[in-house]
Amino acid sequence: MGDTVESFRLFPLGLVLLPREKLPLHIFEERYRTMIGECLEDELEFGVLWMSDDGLREVGCTARIEQVLEQFDDGRVNILVEGSRPFRMLRRIETLPYPAGDVELLDDADEKDTPAAAAEARVRYGDLVERVTDTRPEPKDLDGLDAYGMAATLDVALDEKQSLLEQRSERARLEQLETLFEGALERIKLSEKAAERSKSNGSMRS
Repeated sequence: MGDTVESFRLFPLGLVLLPREKLPLHIFEERYRTMIGECLEDELEFGVLWMSDDGLREVGCTARIEQVLEQFDDGRVNILVEGSRPFRMLRRIETLPYPAGDVELLDDADEKDTPAAAAEARVRYGDLVERVTDTRPEPKDLDGLDAYGMAATLDVALDEKQSLLEQRSERARLEQLETLFEGALERIKLSEKAAERSKSNGSMRS
């Protein structure tokens, strides 16, 4: 088991935050203004949990405040955070002025056979980025990416992001991403073919 943190500040949101993913947040509710103010003053992290249609998920990601983007006279604040580490909520705390809970920081299982899976996922990731942007990432940039790093730069469905966050195996995350990348590439190819057929069928007669 990982370390346990008591009375950890929590921010339920309609999104999933991954480690190394950057996220801008607009803080306007009084309870969260209080919470973020404490985090800024004491240089503390807080946790982001996905409030899905099925309820609050138990596995989330700690968030570190990287920058205060803007502060308003009425107390509202815009901040930029970066995801840090997965955690599991063990117990809700109801005695603080903002959501909190006792959480367990989650570690990955020890693995020694991920290089091949990582290489395959990075190739598919490079293919997808090149298809969308017409520019392929440099090999040195790809080599530094793990599963979280790749997923954090793409528009991945929330349930897929949550699944990645809950996986305690880097190899499993890489294999899941490779499947996602292949599916996305196939959808792009089909969309392009459909667009070409539409153009060829739309010729006008004089």
